[in-house]
Amino acid sequence: MSVIEIKNLTKKYGTKTVLDKINFTVEKGDIMGLLGPNGAGKSTTMNILTGYLSLTEGSVSVCGFDILENPDEAKKHIGYLPEIPPLYIDMTVLEYLSFVYDLKKIKLDKKEHINSIMNMVKISHVQNRLIKNLSKGYKQRVGLAQALIGDPEILILDEPTVGLDPKQIIEIRNVIRSLGENRTIILSTHILQEVTAVCNKVTIINNGKIAAQDTLENLAGSIGGKGKHQIKVMATRENGAEVIKKIYGLLSFKFEDFDNETSTFVIDCGEKDLRPEVFTAFSKAGIPIVEFKSAEPTLEEVFIKITAHDKKVKEETNNESNVQ
Repeated sequence: MSVIEIKNLTKKYGTKTVLDKINFTVEKGDIMGLLGPNGAGKSTTMNILTGYLSLTEGSVSVCGFDILENPDEAKKHIGYLPEIPPLYIDMTVLEYLSFVYDLKKIKLDKKEHINSIMNMVKISHVQNRLIKNLSKGYKQRVGLAQALIGDPEILILDEPTVGLDPKQIIEIRNVIRSLGENRTIILSTHILQEVTAVCNKVTIINNGKIAAQDTLENLAGSIGGKGKHQIKVMATRENGAEVIKKIYGLLSFKFEDFDNETSTFVIDCGEKDLRPEVFTAFSKAGIPIVEFKSAEPTLEEVFIKITAHDKKVKEETNNESNVQ
């Protein structure tokens, strides 16, 4: 079931087109990573989704409510954490969350609801402290808490771990993962590792258009990474390569590294599952396999390849237009 539907979404500032007829859906329960280079249109998309910006053309539906025709109803289903959390730092945590509760005109039991959210993001023990005296990580948690006021079905998080130290990043990621167990989340970030760690879907925006939308596994397969495995064996480069060459059906292989008496290779099996043949070949040769794992492209490699291809297509189109 789609909780967000974006159809032919276009945003223009004068003659400049920031979003050009983009289409995508977000299903209930998804944790979707929204990626793109600077200026690609990510923030504009999120600001339109949350009702902070108007759209030029197209439509945006949130839980069945059109963001233009029923903005109040649509916004009730969304909790938004901007890159800079909208905190009143001279308030205590409890005062601030109480203020947000009143601002959103929530009908749930106030004390019970706010206590539940503070427990959820683990800030109950700092509820009486001034926000300005909290660490960056705890301020981010307070920002998450305000997004959760009203118990929205959808959370939209813009760079939720920017500026945090490694320990705080891990803590916030764990909170996001736990929130994603019963909510739909859109996460915009420049930290690609964050998407790999938290998200189950990826949407890449480039030059105001959707460049790709799928699971990371499928995106990796689309750029030629499917069927590749990394294998580490107790052998020299020459001996390991000699065994690999004899494995029938293998498309290709390459040597990667030799370290502490082990050689690492990347083998390309294509569409075939050649794991039994690989293990049998090395067993017959008396060479132990130390490690065997998928060598599909990382999200960084997928991102670079997709956006680079998009850029190349755009340049070729522009060149053709100039010739005409």
